[in-house]
Amino acid sequence: MKLSRRKLLGMATMAGFASRFTAGADTDPVAMIVRSPRPTDLEMPLAGFNDAITPIERFFVRCHTLTPHVDLKSWSLKIDGLVNRPVTLTMAELKKLPKVELVAVVECAGNGRSFYQPRVAGTQWAYGSVGNARWTGVRLKDVLAKAGVKDSSKFVLFDGADEPIGKMEDFRRGIPIDKALDPDTLLAFEMNGQELPVQHGFPLRLVVPGWASDSWVKWLTNIQLLDHEYEGFWMKTAYRHPPKPVAPGTAVDPAQMVPVTDLNVKSVIATPSPGLALGLPVKISGAAWSNASPVTGVDVSADGGNTWTPATLGKDLGRYSWRLFEYSWMPQSDGDHVIMSRARNAAGQVQPLEQEWNPSGYLWNVVHRVPVQFAYPAGYRSACLTCHDDHMAIQQHLTRPQWEKEVDKMVRWGAEVKPEQREGILRYLAENFK
Repeated sequence: MKLSRRKLLGMATMAGFASRFTAGADTDPVAMIVRSPRPTDLEMPLAGFNDAITPIERFFVRCHTLTPHVDLKSWSLKIDGLVNRPVTLTMAELKKLPKVELVAVVECAGNGRSFYQPRVAGTQWAYGSVGNARWTGVRLKDVLAKAGVKDSSKFVLFDGADEPIGKMEDFRRGIPIDKALDPDTLLAFEMNGQELPVQHGFPLRLVVPGWASDSWVKWLTNIQLLDHEYEGFWMKTAYRHPPKPVAPGTAVDPAQMVPVTDLNVKSVIATPSPGLALGLPVKISGAAWSNASPVTGVDVSADGGNTWTPATLGKDLGRYSWRLFEYSWMPQSDGDHVIMSRARNAAGQVQPLEQEWNPSGYLWNVVHRVPVQFAYPAGYRSACLTCHDDHMAIQQHLTRPQWEKEVDKMVRWGAEVKPEQREGILRYLAENFK
């Protein structure tokens, strides 16, 4: 998929937009992009892709319903269905099981939906309906063992304390029994070392690492084991996509689609921001993540994909965590450039250059493109950047008269600034580094 400069700039503007509204104490709305105030849909801004662990106040929020109030004193978790002995557990009883900690990315299946052409209905997420957290809880398999799973069990259904709006069907999602019994599938009661916040599922949420967030059911109250996939709307109609590519705009019968499960390998650039770039060398940074197959590398390009260079990966926090990446780039010419990042994982999956379209707008993972421009005034590179980079200028915050003194000093020290170049250099410094 080729994107015009107008389209790239439009994507950048959308990703950078932020709004304010009155929200719960769990999330700072000033730092978030508001997709819906009620029910709450909040998107993390691009700056969040420089955090190894996403702070809770920057963590995206996705709600199909209004956020429920749960009283822990009366709360309990019921496990029933195809079990040997139905059980009901309090939080105190749950916490007697072995405690487990896991760093994992949770990403909305519709992250990137706003970029699909033709457009598709749904929350118009850009890049930030994703986050990386440290989850603490117990293994789901240990909880299920309390009830005794019958051999006929094929599917595990989860329900939370949230209530449908109007005539909406109750939000229930499930996962196959083998995924439920995976030792990495958790029931989490802590996030980033603190009690699970209300908007993120207090008191208990399902953690299905490597899978999209539609399976990460919040406010858990009931777990039911079945011998078949659940027939409700949120499994049989919602969160499904074609198992193979379809032509853009094609209508696909939901019965011919499959549930969203694994995430795609993906990377997003946090810096530089689109537009006029200031400061040399340019720091290209961001985050890359995948499914159960961990990220093994990120390549970056500063010439629109003609050449690629490996970026340096940050600390490995586990197979389900994202990896920060960074590359220092020194552009050799002024004008327009397109910076790109492309991630790959241990399974050999690589972030694509063109996106496959689907009718629900799920799992967008095309290579991220950031348009930047360099417009140094005549003489600036040779006179100023031969001895130091722009970081020296960035930290100054000087007035126009102060910059005049600095430029005159540099000329005395040997900077070759021609008389006709002096005004352009001064204007550039005074307007960009004040």
